[in-house]
Amino acid sequence: MILDHSSYPHHHGTLGAGSHKVELHNPTCGDIITLEVQLNGDIIENVAFSGHGCSISTASASMMTDVIIGKTLAEASELSEIFSGLVQGQEVDADRLKDGAILSGVAKFPARIKCATLGWKALDQIIAHPEIEEYQEKINE
Repeated sequence: MILDHSSYPHHHGTLGAGSHKVELHNPTCGDIITLEVQLNGDIIENVAFSGHGCSISTASASMMTDVIIGKTLAEASELSEIFSGLVQGQEVDADRLKDGAILSGVAKFPARIKCATLGWKALDQIIAHPEIEEYQEKINE
């Protein structure tokens, strides 16, 4: 499933004008993601991501996009917290993450947690700063 999402990512591309855009860079491995979210009020109407990264980073972003479309920002924030707990080995309601639940194994490889959470951290920036249309950040080591 991870290789499928990595090779054929869902919602890969760009949305363009009228969307919130965040670019994050993980300097430890070189992964870069640009996440674009189109909001209708506080509902995520559409989402797309681009950039380059390892298979875990790309698959995780693909899985995230599937699960957040149609959710409110509050619901998406809750899903982000669940995912963060999942990849850190905590007991969570992983079923809410759909395909993303498969990434629970990342907890056994701490160096890969940043890869798996890169797309989710970009989403967190949009949720935290919905008034900013474009945001750029490097994740610290």
